[in-house]
Amino acid sequence: MSEPRSAPTVGQVVLGKRLQDLRERVGMSRDQAAKVLRVASATVRRMETAEVALKIPYVQMLLKAYGISDEETDAFVELVEEANKPGWWQRYHDVLPDWFSMYVSLEGAASLLRMYEPHFVPGLLQTEDYARSVLRTGAVGQTRPEDIERHVALRMRRQSLLQGPDAPRLWVVMDETVLRRPVGSVGAMRGQIDRLLEATEMPHVTLQIAEFSTGHHPGTYGPFVIFRFGMPELPDMVYSEYLTGAVYFDARPEVASYLEAMDRMAAQAATAQRTKEVLRGFRKEL
Repeated sequence: MSEPRSAPTVGQVVLGKRLQDLRERVGMSRDQAAKVLRVASATVRRMETAEVALKIPYVQMLLKAYGISDEETDAFVELVEEANKPGWWQRYHDVLPDWFSMYVSLEGAASLLRMYEPHFVPGLLQTEDYARSVLRTGAVGQTRPEDIERHVALRMRRQSLLQGPDAPRLWVVMDETVLRRPVGSVGAMRGQIDRLLEATEMPHVTLQIAEFSTGHHPGTYGPFVIFRFGMPELPDMVYSEYLTGAVYFDARPEVASYLEAMDRMAAQAATAQRTKEVLRGFRKEL
């Protein structure tokens, strides 16, 4: 049996989809592929959906059955070896829930992240003080000081994503509630608004505030993130979080609904320039 992982890497997701495409291209069913490996059909399904790590002997047997040349198989196996390496975030497995490990993996591979946040500043834009306050008051379980500090360290490590030459584009629509609700001390809120103002100057970051004065909008049901990737094997995906877990959507009708909601919110929210004025106004009030 293939070894389960706490959460798949994006490389495993991509290669699983490639295996499925190759199987379907030759007209082979999962049951037929399973017979090649002498395993249950569910094992093939789990490989293709990245629910388990890809075992190289299984991959080699499948590729041979799909008519793939030895040279192409060797190249595929190299990709599998790379994809099976643990992501950097797995060093935080002691505090990182399985359902969020997938998020960090997707976050690191995305070319565009569009997110709506009605409650807090998104993690990628939080200061340490703000993050620490959020985690102290809002976390359920793992509230020991050492656990909180591990969470803060993970959050700060994730932010390096925005610093590199290949940084993804980040487009955030954030409710005015986020600014109105105090998190931590006045100093922590001032520092956080300063951080947001700095982010508005980054060429690959777009920040918009959904002001109360603009009324109701389609995203008031809850926070969500839309991932877009530069890899054709990966479709747009949506992440939606609840108290004890999260769900991921990649079915086109569902993703299309979230994209439409995000587009409507972006059109209704304050422009990027107006958002800077709003942030400066709040900064003066503190």
